[in-house]
Amino acid sequence: MSAKDQMRAMLDQLMGTTRDGESSRYNVKFSDPKVCKSFLLGCCPHEILASTYHITPQVARMDIGECVNIHDLALRADYEKASETKDYGYQVDAMDHLTTFVGECDRKTEAAKKRLAETQEELSAEVAAKAQKVHLLAEQIGQKLAKAEQLGAEGFVDESMKMMEEVEEFRKKKAAAEQEYRNAMPASSYQQQKLRVCEVCSAYLGIHDNDRRLADHFGGKLHLGFIKIREKLAELQVKVEERRKQRHSQPAADDREKQRERQREREREDREREREREKERRRERRRSRDRSPERSRDRRSDARNRPRSPVSRNHRRRSSSRDSGINPENY
Repeated sequence: MSAKDQMRAMLDQLMGTTRDGESSRYNVKFSDPKVCKSFLLGCCPHEILASTYHITPQVARMDIGECVNIHDLALRADYEKASETKDYGYQVDAMDHLTTFVGECDRKTEAAKKRLAETQEELSAEVAAKAQKVHLLAEQIGQKLAKAEQLGAEGFVDESMKMMEEVEEFRKKKAAAEQEYRNAMPASSYQQQKLRVCEVCSAYLGIHDNDRRLADHFGGKLHLGFIKIREKLAELQVKVEERRKQRHSQPAADDREKQRERQREREREDREREREREKERRRERRRSRDRSPERSRDRRSDARNRPRSPVSRNHRRRSSSRDSGINPENY
């Protein structure tokens, strides 16, 4: 790739399809079915393991070729920007893709183990356990040696030296384990290369592989690529499960919220009715107070206007005569 092509790819990755107003040259969007959703999430196996078949022959038996879907850095940039405000659910698509890929790798690993069991001399349980111990120590040496080299390349010299000290300790343990294995094996059989299959990437490892060979394997693109794929698959499985639980719990949460809203509405209605009743009681009291003076005036007016009876007039006349000393019978 020329420097110009590298610069174009960098701009696509940073700015997406709309950089420099060039959106017309893109006939698809990131949501198009032809676009690889695993690539948008940065975990397409075809991209992660690209060109590894040039490094180690083991990949030739599991060469997956190029992805049939579209890989475009500009579309990935568009998706990353759009996903900040919307969940497109592409984790499910990527999880299904990686599950299929890892499942196929695991099947090939089991098939390779079966072939080894058929072609290699069968060992007793004791010898097999000793061989397994040698393999495990060799793996740890290879992993730590690769890590030490990585730390040194990144400038972490002290950490790299500390890791190399651990490598030396494991080398001593491996030498002791190899001696035990050699003593348990017949002399004619010990020189045969005892192979095992790497559980991560399906590559073959020999019990007599030196540290350099093991470090190249565990620090190689194939092995690290499979580690990345498996870790990404585990991460996607957790995210998808969390989304599933959240989706299932959402209706219950909505129901509880609706119940709380209905309760609040009932309480508001009760308070409103109580306020109306209180207003009505106050109005009734005011009307009652307004009617009381009117009734008093009406009673006094009725008393003045009521016609007097003859008995009452005679009684009052006699009372008046007595007061004046006149006897009405003299008249």
